[in-house]
Amino acid sequence: MNKSLTVLVALFLGTTVAFAGPNARSGNVLSQTSVACGAKKSKKQDIDLLCQQYVVRSGATDYTIRQPKPSDQHLIPLDTALQFTLDKNKMKFKFDGKSFEFIVISQAAASSAATAPATSPPAP
Repeated sequence: MNKSLTVLVALFLGTTVAFAGPNARSGNVLSQTSVACGAKKSKKQDIDLLCQQYVVRSGATDYTIRQPKPSDQHLIPLDTALQFTLDKNKMKFKFDGKSFEFIVISQAAASSAATAPATSPPAP
């Protein structure tokens, strides 16, 4: 009786931990820019390295994310739908069968002007 209770409790705790992972969220890529993220020394001059920085909108939140390394040069098209997870300061998602891990630079409330439908001014 005691052994079966121990096994049951262990099984319950194991399934609870397995389902406690980060929840997948959906979002769209709104914008993309190239930002300086380091420098490479050449024989005669320093060469600035660029990383891709994106704004991803999920619900009422805009996330600004950036590539962790300049060597990861893969462009993600605008208005691409993503399924992502957040883990501390990292956003993880898959695109075109490849896994990506971006650093979350900031998050902010989505601007109401961008989410509200356009209306024409009232006629006098």
